[in-house]
Amino acid sequence: MDVTANEDVPVHDEFVVCGGVVTHVLKCGPWSDLFDTKDSPKLLVLVITGNPGIPAFYAGFVTALYLNLQKRYPVWVISHAGHVSAPRGVKVDEEGPEDPSPRKLDDAFGLEGQVEHKLAFLRRRVPASLKLVLISHSVGSYVLLEMMKRAPQLPVLRSLLLFPTIEKIAKTPNGRVATPLLCWLRYALYVPIYIGLSLLPARVQAILASLVLRRLKIENAVTSRHVMNSLNMDCIANILYLGSQEMRIILERDNHTIQKHLKKLTFYYGTSDLWCPVQFYEDIKKNFPSGDIKLCEKGIKHAFIISSNQEMATMIADWLKDDLAKI
Repeated sequence: MDVTANEDVPVHDEFVVCGGVVTHVLKCGPWSDLFDTKDSPKLLVLVITGNPGIPAFYAGFVTALYLNLQKRYPVWVISHAGHVSAPRGVKVDEEGPEDPSPRKLDDAFGLEGQVEHKLAFLRRRVPASLKLVLISHSVGSYVLLEMMKRAPQLPVLRSLLLFPTIEKIAKTPNGRVATPLLCWLRYALYVPIYIGLSLLPARVQAILASLVLRRLKIENAVTSRHVMNSLNMDCIANILYLGSQEMRIILERDNHTIQKHLKKLTFYYGTSDLWCPVQFYEDIKKNFPSGDIKLCEKGIKHAFIISSNQEMATMIADWLKDDLAKI
């Protein structure tokens, strides 16, 4: 189903099965099939979300980025496995026997599965000859580094890691609060969530969700249409499960992978990020003095998609100028 978020910006929703899991891909730009050689672009910008991995939350960002890139390249954002369900009546593109990796993923909803899920998507849906700009947010940065580690052959032109949670998350200010909730009390959280979803009619849930989106200033045609796709017990459980894995698994920074791909990486750290303190910026800057490692000078928050889509998109387009000039 095609929609128009802006008069000049085509936005297309696609629900596909990837690694055995229904996946939502939000596509900005006129290119919906990159295998169409008649008018195929030379590069794809793919956004890997934080947690929750809901593409609709990034609609404003990808639209702004598409415009800042002069509408020359498609900008897509892919959901995390299990974080979005397909709306009733919407066609889901199934995997076929010719797919390179049609098998179901092991622990599809954990960190390991999320990495393989994104790699499977690239193998199935993106021509191998197409250049890639990968943009990750929060825990998506851990996924991105793992992708580059496991598939060094990916034709990555540049990887941008925004507010990267790639080390010691459980020891951060927010992590110390989240760890007991996600790791020790997660199943207890399911009870009130389940009761709430069961007692509130869908219409009331939609009204409350709209109020929250409006308060966060991220309500738009895309979020309004898709927020209910994640407001169910299965998706919420998968979101919390991934969060618990983040606390347990993301411990030491993967310096080996960073060093190997350093020339392709750009890191962007916040000055007041409770998931990724400034100390982490100072440490990685010390370890990789020649790396492109930036500290925010604009006061942008970790959840930049709430209030800083345009600022972030403008900066990223500027960072990519030299790389894109080589295409």
